[in-house]
Amino acid sequence: MSRAPITKTGAERLRAELDRLKSEDRPRIIAAIAEARAHGDLKENAEYHAAREQQSFTEGRIAELEAALSTAEVIDVSRFGASTRVVFGAIVDLEDENSGEKVTYQIVGDLEADIKQRLIAVSSPIARALIGKSEGDSFEFTAPNGVKRYEITGVRYQ
Repeated sequence: MSRAPITKTGAERLRAELDRLKSEDRPRIIAAIAEARAHGDLKENAEYHAAREQQSFTEGRIAELEAALSTAEVIDVSRFGASTRVVFGAIVDLEDENSGEKVTYQIVGDLEADIKQRLIAVSSPIARALIGKSEGDSFEFTAPNGVKRYEITGVRYQ
């Protein structure tokens, strides 16, 4: 079984979520189930069924996070230094060669990818196109809406 890469920051964020689920959400849900049970007939008790559904979701997420963290390989990207070459964990500044639009992404593991936070998975098409390139290089990749061409204007590690 291969170990999925994850940044140190991503692992800390997932551990914090796991701790919150175990120490805050789980006890709150258990209390809600107990309170709903006290109301009597469980067949027609919507609060009971909602709390059980939430418990199921929470327990599933706890199991998912525990499994992911147990098999993940935490990589400290700060030790990569001041390289201008793009590797896992790099924060990359890009400029669209057609529109001039500028964007910044960090290449992270699949477990921690979140496009809203500009964290792209190492397995994504754009990250695969970026890996191995250096600052000043141009590259293209196929996006869902067509071929995109970017120039790498900056590479850094935190």
